[in-house]
Amino acid sequence: MAKDDKGTPKGVRGPGGPPPVPRASGNQPRRPAPAAQERRRTLERHSYPLLAAMQRVPRWLVVILMAVCLFLGLIQSGSLAWLGGILLLVVAAFLGWLVTLSWPVISPGSRVLRVVVVAALVGIAILKFGGQF
Repeated sequence: MAKDDKGTPKGVRGPGGPPPVPRASGNQPRRPAPAAQERRRTLERHSYPLLAAMQRVPRWLVVILMAVCLFLGLIQSGSLAWLGGILLLVVAAFLGWLVTLSWPVISPGSRVLRVVVVAALVGIAILKFGGQF
């Protein structure tokens, strides 16, 4: 690999390096944004008020609230198992919403782990509704 006079591989831009070279965009036709990008923008636009409200409350309050919902959802059994299922679905919806918002910036390994957690919560909630958990 070729290196510059500082010993840095060419193409690697350090914190004090030159700004990135803008790409020539004049030779490629501009395409409209795909529907997925539009849906994402809509989700972000609709999520902004809720995220802004969450910034106004102490961070520990949101964590404690979700932890209480998770705990109560897991311990409900018998005739109140349906309530446990609803609480678990609330936690799964909240985590799924956060995963969806953070999807572009998290690594593939983190994506898999987060999707597995949300799917496990939904699965346990389904078992709660069926009276098997």
